[in-house]
Amino acid sequence: MEPASGAEPADAAGDAAEALDHPLPEGVRRRVVALVSDAFGALTVADLPAQLRQYARFTPTRRAKFAGNAMAAAVETDPVFRSRVAEKLREAQADLAAALEAGAPPAAADPLDVAAAAFVLRPAGWVKLVAAAGEEAQRADAERVGEETRRELERLREELAHVRELQRAGGEQVRVELDASRKEAESLQRKLRSALSDVKRGDAALRKVNAEIDGIRGDAAARVAAAESESRRLKSRLAEVETALETSRRATREGRSIEDMRLRLLLDTVLDAAQGLRRELALPPVSTRPADTVDAVEPGRMTPKDIAARALSETDPALLDQLLALPQAHLVVDGYNVTKTGYPTMPLEKQRLRLLGGLSMLAAQTGAEMTCVFDGAELAAPVLLAPPRGVRVLFSKAGVTADELIRQLVRAEPSGRPVVVVSTDREVADGVAKAGARPVTSALLLKRLSRVS
Repeated sequence: MEPASGAEPADAAGDAAEALDHPLPEGVRRRVVALVSDAFGALTVADLPAQLRQYARFTPTRRAKFAGNAMAAAVETDPVFRSRVAEKLREAQADLAAALEAGAPPAAADPLDVAAAAFVLRPAGWVKLVAAAGEEAQRADAERVGEETRRELERLREELAHVRELQRAGGEQVRVELDASRKEAESLQRKLRSALSDVKRGDAALRKVNAEIDGIRGDAAARVAAAESESRRLKSRLAEVETALETSRRATREGRSIEDMRLRLLLDTVLDAAQGLRRELALPPVSTRPADTVDAVEPGRMTPKDIAARALSETDPALLDQLLALPQAHLVVDGYNVTKTGYPTMPLEKQRLRLLGGLSMLAAQTGAEMTCVFDGAELAAPVLLAPPRGVRVLFSKAGVTADELIRQLVRAEPSGRPVVVVSTDREVADGVAKAGARPVTSALLLKRLSRVS
């Protein structure tokens, strides 16, 4: 009884076990892959092993290229797949398959084709056929390589003989050319030495010229620098002279203007004082008559005793009113001295606002010029303050105290103008008194302002 489909005879199984120890020769393996690839397209996807189904749509060439190892392994390990490939081989190469199964492979057939077909069909003794094909392929390769080696060796020998012939023929010519080249090289070396000597002399001359040029440039640069320095000095001197001239002109104009202002103010003060004194003393008209020289008291006239009786105390607010009633009177107030005397617990900002508000009302009542001075050292930032009507507000500059600013204001006034300074500071009072001003205490101003409010 014949074996079932996919089964192999016992001899074939033994041959397969023996073949496992001997891998396929590379040439036989390539032919086996080609046979499987040809039969591959005639099989359905279901007939293919799982690992080969992804190559079902490939062309035979691409299939052999990308799935060669997988197909060889499937034919080796999957008897069912191998039997299906064998069936397709029997259909495609019936004569070769029949001869192999009969045990008489064709003598004219390619040993590799015979071995590949025997590997797929697995007839009795197929292992020997595969081994013989491998040996035959190796012998053929060895013969081919030996033949190629012999041909290459012959070619190399011919080339060597030709080169030796050329060497013998050209040796003499080479020696002649070498002698000519040596003589030409010696001539060129002599010319080169001469040229190098000329170059050295030229370099020396060039360095000398460059040194002279550098000296001339240095001298010219020094002269230019000296001229520029002199020009800058003259320009600076000219600017100083122009500045001094302009300063002199401006000082002359300002001095003339300040002196004119001081004289005009003093004149107005004298005139107003004369008129006020005339009203205060009830003086007669300027024109005098002999009878006017008689020592007597006329009706309605005050005697010196009456005038003395009108003197006021230093703490009476009416004294400040009398002083401010003088013609062209100027009241200068030491701001913080007054506020810290009258309301020291209030914040500085509210102290300033309260004092300036009272001075504004006092200026409106008396018509006197008023200046309030604050110490700028007390400020942490610039003060945003709109001076009230009738009051000049000043802050001392950095490094200048309010006391010094008050003394500057008093010195700026013309001699003879009534200036009243409000400060409890004894140093300030003494200083302004020496300058011709009338000092009063802060308490006197506070009493007067309380009456205003």
